[in-house]
Amino acid sequence: MSDIDLAAPVQPAAGTHPVAEANLFHGLRRAVLAEIASMAAAGELPPGLDTGRVAVEPPREAAHGDVTTNAAMVLAKPAARKPREIAEALVARLRALPHVTGAEIAGPGFINLRLADGFWRERLRVVLRAGTAYGRCDIGAGRAVNVEYVSANPTGPLHAAHARGAVIGDALANLLEVAGFAVTREYYINDAGSQVDTLARSAFLRYREALGEAIGKIPEGYYPGEYLKDVGQALAAKHGPALRDLPEAQWLETVKRFAVDALMAEVREDLRVLGVRHAVFTSERAMVESGGVERAVDWLKAHGDVYTGTLEPPKGKLPDDWEPRPQLLFRATRYGDEIDRPLQKSDGSWTYFANDIAYHHDKFRRGFAEMIDVLGADHGGYVKRMQAAVKAITEGKGALDVKLCQLVHLMDAGKPVKMSKRAGTFVTLRDVVEAVGKDVVRFIMLTRRNDQALEFDYAKVKEQSRENPVFYVQYAHARARSVLRHAAEELPGADLSAAGLASCDLAALQAPEELQVIKIMADWPRLVEGAAEAHEPHRVAFYLADLAAAFHGLWNRGKDDARLRFIQAEDRAGTLARLALVQAVALVAAAGLRVFGVEPVEEMR
Repeated sequence: MSDIDLAAPVQPAAGTHPVAEANLFHGLRRAVLAEIASMAAAGELPPGLDTGRVAVEPPREAAHGDVTTNAAMVLAKPAARKPREIAEALVARLRALPHVTGAEIAGPGFINLRLADGFWRERLRVVLRAGTAYGRCDIGAGRAVNVEYVSANPTGPLHAAHARGAVIGDALANLLEVAGFAVTREYYINDAGSQVDTLARSAFLRYREALGEAIGKIPEGYYPGEYLKDVGQALAAKHGPALRDLPEAQWLETVKRFAVDALMAEVREDLRVLGVRHAVFTSERAMVESGGVERAVDWLKAHGDVYTGTLEPPKGKLPDDWEPRPQLLFRATRYGDEIDRPLQKSDGSWTYFANDIAYHHDKFRRGFAEMIDVLGADHGGYVKRMQAAVKAITEGKGALDVKLCQLVHLMDAGKPVKMSKRAGTFVTLRDVVEAVGKDVVRFIMLTRRNDQALEFDYAKVKEQSRENPVFYVQYAHARARSVLRHAAEELPGADLSAAGLASCDLAALQAPEELQVIKIMADWPRLVEGAAEAHEPHRVAFYLADLAAAFHGLWNRGKDDARLRFIQAEDRAGTLARLALVQAVALVAAAGLRVFGVEPVEEMR
């Protein structure tokens, strides 16, 4: 048997983040691996077994214990032994570990462990001693990762669906930073192509209107929103009538640049209102004009990934980029795509796909082997071809993860909200934020997986009830802070800081409800690692809901059972132990909310 003490703080490996030890499952896994090594040394297992797939994690059902491991299952085949035989030998060793109070074999060979209450109380000290750093880790090891999100065409204000992509991208960037990655937040300005020409023509129409001309009905295909009146008036203020009588070829570039700059300034302000700030804004137009597409295509040509050929007509519906003629094609099928993809249009100009290849080539040249694109659901057909392009353009050294965000259905008391007066055809991001507040928008947008549609009901998100997740979680934090303020009045002179409470006697925490709250908090570092590795910030929302439910449940139990009340004047030691629990809840709830970019509230109003 190894001499690992499971309750002792696990020392991080050399070079890791100083709070990496907070993930108790790392220490538990090391203890299991030590017993496997001991079995091999004793001749009970073959030497040199690959233990890379051995996992130690919480069981799916709490009734099965505190910890489960698949060790016997994954070692059985390489060891040429039955899983249950390995499990029986391993269980005998694990039962003898300090703080293991029970070890059982389940099913064909899974091992479930139960840990002593004292073990969990020591985890509470880990939370308090780490303070606001609890949950931070270094799985990213400082690796550079580029998170590109929003990247809306600069043709109008951001709408509600953009809000979802903005929040998911920003929260994911926060989460990766907490996990030790060096994150760059990027916005790709799609300011090249026909939609920007249409924007310029639409703005020029409003410019003529600002000069006093009756423009009549907005032509089909133009952008009709009221927001372009501001652009037209600004153009008139700057240029007067000087542009009005020029041929389009002479005013188009001037108006195009002016309109894009004006609308991008509005986009930045919309994002600021939502609490989103990008470090880098990259212009598609500037990249194209600097020869970026030629560089990328020449690179692909030099590596044999471009050829001239004629695509076979695909079965079913014809894609927009298919033409029955010889074309310059990218060998996308070499890298996992269904068909090869055209790089040039019939007029010789580059396809949007060619521009996107060049943009991701530019990211890689800037040092980003890891790239994440957060896109709208309408980009589903983009994923495989772009991942194929990234494999090619980086010679397999780069990786692209695309997070598609499904629609947001805006409701008010169950009735659809369909449009904004200013935008004309949709609800703007600013409308949503002004209606319910930044923090509510950010939290609710993360309560579903990005690939699931989201219903956002103005009335429901304002409710002060358990059915409103943002209220329920914020109330848990506010309730914890309220308890600590009240305790400061009841216990003058007591050190109720996290550091002070970390040194108090925790023996009074024995009730199952109290230990359950500690167990949930002990899982926060593992949750951070898993969510960061999977690029799934919504897991934080689910975690916070579980923590809030357990804490509110403990509070409610205290109404019926005086022994569970947080402050008991006749029991100072027990009160300090329970306040340590309350302080830890406040810390972990705040840490989770800040991953979302939501400010924890001190009291509910």
